Amino acid sequence: MRKMVFGKKLSRGKKGREALLRSLVRAIIVSGKIVTTKAKAKAIIGQIDKIVTLAKKGTLDSRRRVLAFLGNDREASQRLVNVLGPSFSARNSGYTRIILLPSRKGDNAKMARLEWVDEIKEEKKEEKPKEKKEKTTVTKVAKKIKKKAIVKK
Repeated sequence: MRKMVFGKKLSRGKKGREALLRSLVRAIIVSGKIVTTKAKAKAIIGQIDKIVTLAKKGTLDSRRRVLAFLGNDREASQRLVNVLGPSFSARNSGYTRIILLPSRKGDNAKMARLEWVDEIKEEKKEEKPKEKKEKTTVTKVAKKIKKKAIVKK
């Protein structure tokens, strides 16, 4: 009997499984979509829903819990809280979709692409043009060296 059994083991121990799921969640947050096996994609959907729901709250506690879940990856947690959380404010759950792909050639594993349901729009910051520095020529460098040599004598 399968009593009190929950989740997929994915042929890994507990620590390896946690690391795998954490890295997959990080990858989808950063890149927006990932290609993985169908079993792994189905295994992380619940965690993604929980973490996006936390990020939507935006409180200090929720930010810290998101950061802890992502293994102190500040870039991913800031993107999740600042960009993804507000963009999913109208949804309660179901933030991702699975699109089935052809089986992998080597081992015939069922492959899937996991991506966000809504399109994520990021605000790009306009970069100020950098001030051009004066080009140092050979003569300027030579003058500086001569001045230093004169001072030392």
